[in-house]
Amino acid sequence: MIQITLPDGSRREFPQAPTVADVAASIGAGLAKAALAGKVSFSGDAETAAKVVDTGFRIERDAALAIVTAKDADGLEVIRHSTAHLLAYAVKELFPDAQVTIGPVIENGFFYDFAYKRPFTPEDLAQIEKRMGELAAKDEPVVRRVLPRDEAVAYFKGLGEHYKAEIIASIPSNEDVSLYREGAFEDLCRGPHVPSTGKLRHFKLMKVAGAYWRGDHRNEMLQRIYGTAWATKDDLQQYLTMLEEAEKRDHRKLGRELDLFHIDEHSPGTVFWHPKGWIIWQEVEQYMRRVYRDNGYKEVKGPQILDASLWEKTGHWDKYRENMFTTESEKRDYALKPMNCPGHILIYKQGIKSYRDLPLRYGEFGNCHRNEPTGGLHGIMRVRAFTQDDGHIFCTEDQIQAECVAFTTLLQKVYRDFGFTDIIYKLATRPEKRIGTEESWDKAEQALAAGLQASGCDFELSPGEGAFYGPKIEYTLKDAIGRQWQCGTMQVDPNMPERLDADFVGEDGARHRPIMLHRAIVGSLERFIGILIEQHAGALPTWLAPEQVVVLNITDSQADYCREIAKALENQGLRVVLDLRNEKITYKIREHSLQKPPYILVVGDKEKASQSVAVRARGNQDLGVMSVESFVQRIAADIASKS
Repeated sequence: MIQITLPDGSRREFPQAPTVADVAASIGAGLAKAALAGKVSFSGDAETAAKVVDTGFRIERDAALAIVTAKDADGLEVIRHSTAHLLAYAVKELFPDAQVTIGPVIENGFFYDFAYKRPFTPEDLAQIEKRMGELAAKDEPVVRRVLPRDEAVAYFKGLGEHYKAEIIASIPSNEDVSLYREGAFEDLCRGPHVPSTGKLRHFKLMKVAGAYWRGDHRNEMLQRIYGTAWATKDDLQQYLTMLEEAEKRDHRKLGRELDLFHIDEHSPGTVFWHPKGWIIWQEVEQYMRRVYRDNGYKEVKGPQILDASLWEKTGHWDKYRENMFTTESEKRDYALKPMNCPGHILIYKQGIKSYRDLPLRYGEFGNCHRNEPTGGLHGIMRVRAFTQDDGHIFCTEDQIQAECVAFTTLLQKVYRDFGFTDIIYKLATRPEKRIGTEESWDKAEQALAAGLQASGCDFELSPGEGAFYGPKIEYTLKDAIGRQWQCGTMQVDPNMPERLDADFVGEDGARHRPIMLHRAIVGSLERFIGILIEQHAGALPTWLAPEQVVVLNITDSQADYCREIAKALENQGLRVVLDLRNEKITYKIREHSLQKPPYILVVGDKEKASQSVAVRARGNQDLGVMSVESFVQRIAADIASKS
């Protein structure tokens, strides 16, 4: 008898080895119909623990099993993987000469790379998507078979699929490979897959892009078709609506329209800030500088270029060199710093430190450079030159928890001031390959967990996702349209102080290693400003807006009074635009509204006579006529409340 344990703890026995589908059917017809895969684990067998398998997988011995449906994250993964194969099936039906290569799952969807004699057009994409729908409607079973490697190579060569044959040839010769067939199409894959194509109903092809074979620019260029797939029609529509909204909010588009910045071919991956964009930058930086000052951080500044010997000691020269910009002078190798941590340790090491000095908090708006690949650059979100609100706390093991609590509370306030209230907390724990004692890992993980609990945060565990030297907390923002941005971090690091020989004199008079806490709140200022622009769709809150007030006259007779108003507002520290052009007032209001200022003040003869202003708030809100003093009080309250 084979005994199957279900998630609720109940057990079912089968006289012969059942398939996942058999187990689902024994539970109920509804579950049998909904089953996409199974999640099976065998006691005492770590290699197959929690393995997702096809519904046709036969369970040969006692096991724990969860039936995977479209409601599960694993189910969505199976749907997307299977839809990638459906895409390849449709392409081969419509374009028999196309060769298939690889088609993995990615965030929110999938892609598949093809070799074809001409570029695919938008019309081709529509035709392929239509054919995918027709193939799915046929509800053809998806069937797995296994072949020896060499036999599989010969099989795909016989089909003219030379890329696929090359992939299989790179697999060790003594291994078997699995193939999946649906209708007339068969593809190499580890699986799992949905039981039949009828399970794939809610998908859309998004775009075509170029991609080098095996990601190597020396190889031929292929065509990559991107798609998205979801469990329900509503989920798909929700995602497509989010993409439409994201396109409207794209910081690159808004950066051009609002004249904030540009990226230039003469310096790829770096930002040219225009006057209005630089105002936003300065507001963010000065705000963070006040955060440093008010929370016990000492601001420091390290050099941009450091000798290669330092990067050798930290391990970056061996493991990260290809991502570093290097140079040479007088037969010495140097690198532009990709991070600020080693510099902060060198500052820490100047002079003897005592346990009484700890915790010691350093903060820097550190300029860093990383040689990111051109294809990975994205506006100001992913650049080669960036500035971090980088902080490092030197402390003892016993101080980690208190520092975590203080940092988390501070981070929550900062995010709230910038308009973010939905934060996801993740605790990444020890990876398989790590340094340090189990005791030190226990202490560090417990301190971070206790710090989050003391801060009232519900958090997720990310087992094995910590750095090799210590655990970390990741703080992820959810923006106005539901996207997630991982910005903040708190990492426990005993390794770098050890490598660079940093110490302090303990209460016992002996030398001890400090713990180094890497922490960032906004992370890269460039990226964070891009997130802010998209969060607010360019309509930044008053305290951040590069133009806070626009003053407009209706005719020339109000020009002098408008100048007085503008001067009075500037004297209050406000950022004011004065437009006295001889244009229709409706034209001027419409033109300035496109720049999204929080307030527009309109002045005609009545306002001049009563020494008042007509106030229009962003979003075409008419706030009526008020005195200049009343308006100043209103905007001052906006700025003070960060609203």
